[in-house]
Amino acid sequence: MRFLFLLSSLCCLFYASAQEGVYQSLLLDKSLTENADAVVRLDQMDVNVISQSQMTYTAKKVVTVLSKSGREHARTVIGYDKETKIKKLEVFVYDRLGKEIEHIKKKDFQDVSAADGFSLYIDDRLLYYDYKPSQYPYTLSFTYEIETTDTGVLRPWYFQSSYMTSVEKSRYSLKYSSNALKPVVKEVNLASLNVVKSDETGHLTYITDNIPAIKPESLSPGLAKIVPKLLLRLPNFHYKGHNAKVDDWKQLGTWIDRELLQGRTNLPEATMNKVKGLVEGVTDDLEKAKIVYKYVQDNTRYISVQIGIGGFQPISAIDVDRVKYGDCKGLSNYTKALLEVVGVPAYYTVIEAGNDKVDFDTEFADLRQGNHAILAIPYKDSYYWIDCTSQVHPFGFVGDFTDDRKALVVTPNGGEIVKTVAYLNEQNSQLTKATYMLTSQGSISGEASIATQGVQYDNRFRLETQNREDVIDHYKEYWDNINNLTIGNYVFENDRDAVIFKETVAFEAVNYASISGERILFGINALNKNSYVPERYRNRKQPFEIQRGFLDEDDFLIQLPEGFTIEALPKDQETDTEFGRYTISISHDSEANTLAYKRSLLVKKGSYAKEKYNLYRDFRKQVARGDKSQVVLIKNNP
Repeated sequence: MRFLFLLSSLCCLFYASAQEGVYQSLLLDKSLTENADAVVRLDQMDVNVISQSQMTYTAKKVVTVLSKSGREHARTVIGYDKETKIKKLEVFVYDRLGKEIEHIKKKDFQDVSAADGFSLYIDDRLLYYDYKPSQYPYTLSFTYEIETTDTGVLRPWYFQSSYMTSVEKSRYSLKYSSNALKPVVKEVNLASLNVVKSDETGHLTYITDNIPAIKPESLSPGLAKIVPKLLLRLPNFHYKGHNAKVDDWKQLGTWIDRELLQGRTNLPEATMNKVKGLVEGVTDDLEKAKIVYKYVQDNTRYISVQIGIGGFQPISAIDVDRVKYGDCKGLSNYTKALLEVVGVPAYYTVIEAGNDKVDFDTEFADLRQGNHAILAIPYKDSYYWIDCTSQVHPFGFVGDFTDDRKALVVTPNGGEIVKTVAYLNEQNSQLTKATYMLTSQGSISGEASIATQGVQYDNRFRLETQNREDVIDHYKEYWDNINNLTIGNYVFENDRDAVIFKETVAFEAVNYASISGERILFGINALNKNSYVPERYRNRKQPFEIQRGFLDEDDFLIQLPEGFTIEALPKDQETDTEFGRYTISISHDSEANTLAYKRSLLVKKGSYAKEKYNLYRDFRKQVARGDKSQVVLIKNNP
């Protein structure tokens, strides 16, 4: 008996040691640690669709963090709401030898609001644990199990979800109880993987191993566009108390309109009468819409509630009218209701907002896509787009937050995918005109006027709301090539109808030019120097993308100091490539003793093969060199 007990004890000890050693990090294969801040040892998701309104997720993610910069890849956060229950949640931490050093239980997690502002209309929550390591490398194992009645959003599965992380094992499994619940799956970028796929009745699995880390490259497309992933949805689903059968965007739009938006545009009679009075005598729908939009801007404010967690259903218009604030969904629905009162149609629109342009997938209709709501106003066979959360943007101008991307427009006839307004190349313009004087001591003083449109307008028009200290800081950063810069008077003019922002700025700087004996050397382009050159790569891996083009035009007149003549003058330039155009011309008026400098830089939007990256880099190097060009003056002999 003693022998059997001893043998049993040794076996248990051996098993425990073997289990701990699984997550040692000293002998990781070099192919997984190259270019990696972290190695995902195991990424496993098991989904079980039990019925149209019952589903479970069981997930386990084990990440070995190699250095401090890899901490962000070992996330321990999970969301829940009244339709979602967290059945299991724990974290284990192991040292470099694979020995357990910490066990974190559900009760140790912090419970916070899911909204990034203050949450008014939903009670969605996040559980998170911020593990602070005392050594590197370490391994963190995060396991959770969720039970939910919401089957309308099946999470996409990323076989690789971050730059600078490799993946040792990736496992995805989805079980479904009937053919009516069989998911629609779209495979994206899987050609680069050695995937073992099984599609048996009632059970779908994908397995792959040993995915090397991807190193980020300048101007690469968004990571979501290049990594392998699965998009999944149920054609028959349940979401926030509503059942649905959806095969395409048209049907999904119809469902949103009938189930989530119907009955939410009622308004108090006093508000309806007020809005009708504002548009009295106005017959054009677009002019009515402008008046209503300004009313919303003047009488409401935005609070942030994340659409992805809170769902698509907005708070009712009557409640927004009462409290005078709302999230993107609530304010869009409220504005839509006001426009209905004055006879102007407007369509609720779901969009993926952000500086990076992300399109809705036209072939894959699901609720997962979109993080923001705006309005589309049909007018003369086109749409005017308005973001009802903005209290400062001109009517019909959305800027770079929702421009040039495919979105879901919810019309009375169903959903349709429509691309929002694009601000292309020359439309993103900046015209700078300036006159400045150079003294024999190397100082400059003068006045510049800057007019911006398109996305460049969006980057600058908020200057009019800033105090003087912030405005001065802005110009010192914008003209950081000018040492000892002093800003004098300035005037701003915001033409909201034409969507043009104009700045007139007085400036001066001592010791701008360099004095060398009897010579003065100065950069002729004092006010719009572009020194950007993309990073160099010996062996670039990814294509590159210029998301937004622009046009800068500059017209400067420089008064030269008396008693000096020109010794060296930059040559005129003209470069025309598929990426853009760059021109410089300089002329000297000897009688007036002035230099006229004209410059134009056009950069074109586009997606390009990686083989063309060096050509684009050469173009930007030429621009940078040209913008650094110097004029040399020499003192006249007595």
